[in-house]
Amino acid sequence: MKIVVACKVVADDQDIVVAADGGLDYSKAKNTVSAYDLNAIEAAAQLAAANEGSKVIAMTVGGAGIDDSKLKKNVLARGVDELHMTADVSCADMDAHATAHALAALLEKVGGFDLVMCGDGSADNYAQQVDVQLAAKLGLPVVNGVTSIVTEPGAVVVERALEDVVETVRVPLPAVVSVSPDIAVPRIPGMKDILAAGKKPMETADACPACDPSVAVVSCCAPEQASRALTVLDAAADGAIAQFAAALKAAL
Repeated sequence: MKIVVACKVVADDQDIVVAADGGLDYSKAKNTVSAYDLNAIEAAAQLAAANEGSKVIAMTVGGAGIDDSKLKKNVLARGVDELHMTADVSCADMDAHATAHALAALLEKVGGFDLVMCGDGSADNYAQQVDVQLAAKLGLPVVNGVTSIVTEPGAVVVERALEDVVETVRVPLPAVVSVSPDIAVPRIPGMKDILAAGKKPMETADACPACDPSVAVVSCCAPEQASRALTVLDAAADGAIAQFAAALKAAL
């Protein structure tokens, strides 16, 4: 099988600073792979290991800053065989529609594939739209919320967790699936994996096909902090439990 994992490079949320006006300062934030996509990468690596002769190819699109050797090695050290990326200023801050357009163009360069895997959503916007829009552009079936994948000749059988039932779906290949974070725990690459990653194929393009965004972002600010009562009750005092229960009920 040829498995392609679409992943997104985002700013590390631990380095994002909230300014006094509520705006977000990304100036000191390092680039990292979206946490949800790490689950998809691990699931793809495990699926490839279970099917002899399979290959895992990671692909991503983003601004010029994502072309970072340390970040690329981090991806390739996670059971990925090849990495293809488009790093261009025109690909910075794209919405789901433009991202799907750019990924579809990158897939043409990658060549024939059997399965495209995506994370549940991105760690920044979490729009949960790239998978379905990419599948629409490719004219392929898509299934989301996938918690397990097994292969059959010409198809994959997946389980997806809905609100009140676990559904089993047989999907003909090629196809696009987005996976739940529960599907696999991302591995921690060892030094041997990181050193080996430097010898794996990496292809970086600096041009992105033009695509007008369908969503305009007016502003992106941190939510205002709600005021808190900060009431401390003595559990031994009379009526403290009832008072706590009443306060909890009022807050719900």
